[in-house]
Amino acid sequence: MRRSAAVLLALALATAALPARAGSEPAATRKPVEKTFLIPAEDGYGVGECLSGGPSECGQVVANAWCESQGFASASNYGVAAQDEYTGAIDGAAPLKSAPRPLRITCQD
Repeated sequence: MRRSAAVLLALALATAALPARAGSEPAATRKPVEKTFLIPAEDGYGVGECLSGGPSECGQVVANAWCESQGFASASNYGVAAQDEYTGAIDGAAPLKSAPRPLRITCQD
């Protein structure tokens, strides 16, 4: 009996000495996480109209759904990507074929 009590006490002390998990930090000390995704305008899902038309209820719903599927809480911003936000944005370079600019969704925790 004494041995099992000693083992339990040692286990409790060892557990208490472990560092706190990163997820248990106060919200004020955590930095917000944001990530921007670039999606081809013609991805085949038909959501380009919602995301490229400026702020709208449809666009916010689609952007939030995208972020949630990527493990984020919601979308903070979305729209058509600016030319300097994606590869192939060098001025003067002749593209082989003309393609629409990709869509941009910025997700946040």
